Amino acid sequence: MASSSSSSSLATDIYDVFVSFRGEDTRNSFTGFLFQALGTKGINVFKDVEDLKKGESIAPELLQAIQASRLFIVVFSQNYASSTWCLRELAEICNCFETSPRRVIIPIFYDVRPSVVRKQNACYKKAFAEHEKRLREDEVKMEEVQRWRQALTQVANLSGWDIRNKLQCEQIEEIVQKIIKILGPKLSRLPNDELVGIKYRPVNDVRVVGISGTDGIGKTTLARDLYERIYHQYDFGCFIDDVSNIYRDSGSLGVQKQLISQFLNEKNLKIFNAIDGAYWVWNRLHKARTLIVLDNVDKGEQLKLLTGNRDIRTCIGEGSKIIIISRNELILKTHGVNDVYEVLPLSRKNAALLFCKNAFKDEVNYKLDDYLKVACELLSHATFTCHPWTIETIGSFLCGQNVSQWRRLLDNIKNDSMEKILSIYGFDYENDIQALVEKSLITCEDGIIYMH
Repeated sequence: MASSSSSSSLATDIYDVFVSFRGEDTRNSFTGFLFQALGTKGINVFKDVEDLKKGESIAPELLQAIQASRLFIVVFSQNYASSTWCLRELAEICNCFETSPRRVIIPIFYDVRPSVVRKQNACYKKAFAEHEKRLREDEVKMEEVQRWRQALTQVANLSGWDIRNKLQCEQIEEIVQKIIKILGPKLSRLPNDELVGIKYRPVNDVRVVGISGTDGIGKTTLARDLYERIYHQYDFGCFIDDVSNIYRDSGSLGVQKQLISQFLNEKNLKIFNAIDGAYWVWNRLHKARTLIVLDNVDKGEQLKLLTGNRDIRTCIGEGSKIIIISRNELILKTHGVNDVYEVLPLSRKNAALLFCKNAFKDEVNYKLDDYLKVACELLSHATFTCHPWTIETIGSFLCGQNVSQWRRLLDNIKNDSMEKILSIYGFDYENDIQALVEKSLITCEDGIIYMH
């Protein structure tokens, strides 16, 4: 395997992986299993279509897919060199590899020795004899044949996997883990998606972690980024978005089916009741090292669906992690959570950075004193400051508006009355404060109440 580090952006990459292989040799065996394993891990793989392989020239769609891929896997089989399509793919892959040092090529020797590919001996020698016999009258195409030879030698000299006479499932697992390591966390490769104010607390010493905080404070963003960074370290990984919504729409089996479907890529699940589902989950996962993230849990019974009457910590294997996201700390504390991490508001510096990122789309307004003065007043207001979702929403709303509209919004925010809002919704200011705190609707600091 060969790779090279680069600070250049990967924004132009559409596919994580492009696989070059001879279909009739490996499509229904090794390559088919490899595609499935990569898909289960959320890796975006280009899948070729046989209809594209018509005519003499490489199809534009294939050419674009190669150029838009980050990593290349070349599966060498006995008949690989017999296919002009495979050889043209390989030549283009080598061209991309040579012109862009951040590309990676992984050769896999399926049922042929590396030396056969490198030196074009045995079955590869026979294949090239056929190519040269057919194309010997065309000087340009004979030059292309020579380029094919060079590409085979170049890629076969790279370190890869010789899987002959080895257990394919184990080899595929090793290959997938290596690919995940090369690609790195997905979120870090997305363009214009810098996360502001994200910090982590170590979770290696706990089994079940809770993340709490007000709506829009960044709980899901934090958990998603953490998940993308560490999921490759586990046997199975699963991030279930909006458990509350699934439970409401799909009943007691919805969350179970979502979990099982994501883990094992099983679409036709024969589960007819919650008890069977809980047993199924336990039976499959209690010996596996798993990472599960449950987003937006708002009822305790949503967690019981995964475990039946068992402690949630007994339902996963040693070294596993369950991350539960809920704005209600009481749910977290009463369902086996070892450690609750409260997502705090942004610091003043990060709040200002996030606001400017959304409110100022051009540097002209950013430098005008009038705009900056109003922006500072907005950020200093107790009902607005340091809350990410609010900052993003208000910042985007103000983008493109004049300074008088900015001031009008500031006046409206200043005139808000918290006691008036609470009374409208029937809350007893004196007696219900703790309930509001537990539900992450307000926070209390130094005698000051902050609300969403």
